[in-house]
Amino acid sequence: MTSGLPLSRSAGEGVGGRGPGRPRRGPANVVLIGLSGSGKTTVGRLLAKRLGWRFVDTDREIQRQQGQTVQAIFAEFGEPRFRTIEAEMIAEVCGRSRQVIATGGGSPVAEANRERMLDGNLVIFLEGAPATLAGRLARGLAREPRPMLADRDLAERLAELGQQRDAAYRCAHHVVQTDHRTPREVADVIADLVRARL
Repeated sequence: MTSGLPLSRSAGEGVGGRGPGRPRRGPANVVLIGLSGSGKTTVGRLLAKRLGWRFVDTDREIQRQQGQTVQAIFAEFGEPRFRTIEAEMIAEVCGRSRQVIATGGGSPVAEANRERMLDGNLVIFLEGAPATLAGRLARGLAREPRPMLADRDLAERLAELGQQRDAAYRCAHHVVQTDHRTPREVADVIADLVRARL
């Protein structure tokens, strides 16, 4: 890597791990968590290609299954209903294997979701400074609105959400810094972490 930053640091090593019925060697899936703008979808696609695994974006799967965007579900039914749908999706996708799973920013907050993610999978927290994440998101928000980021200064709102969710994000087995790294470099770091467990 050219950034000089450490590859990653362990956050929740020893938490979760293989659950019953998971005798396979190595992680069943890689689960990416983090705030909007951290690169979960972009990095996830690159990583899946590198590993020869399937890529799954839970927000997009929810949209496909429900026939509505996340924004529309929030607007029509509210956040509690969306979180119920999201939990069902997390349970469904984590029950499969050989996937790189990009999750919604708020999904690790629910304890049941964290337990599903940690059960035999490798959970990676993609961390970035709020200002960096805001810069990445600014251009795409008009095209793809984010309900949790509406009507507020973007960097300020991301900082607030980061504080609220920090303990949940720290459940991850590893924290990978995304500031000053390209998505390809981040994918390289995670691929090395996966291979170390095979």
